[in-house]
Amino acid sequence: MNTAHKESAHRFEVDARGLSCPQPVLETRKALTGRTAGEGTILVDTVTSRENVSRFARSQGWDVSWEESDDGGFRVLLSK
Repeated sequence: MNTAHKESAHRFEVDARGLSCPQPVLETRKALTGRTAGEGTILVDTVTSRENVSRFARSQGWDVSWEESDDGGFRVLLSK
């Protein structure tokens, strides 16, 4: 499955739904590489992925929140 990445100067989105751990964390790391600020959304579909992505992003200094999506997955919201 291909992971979708959408980016602009300060905004990014990673669709990691359907990926098994540790792939969502690796895709998040790829999206955060070189970023010192911005806002992003990581789409995941399991609680485990939500928690692992959140933990990784916090370890990199990002503020993290999340919300449940209509499809039963989660949007992990990152800002810095």
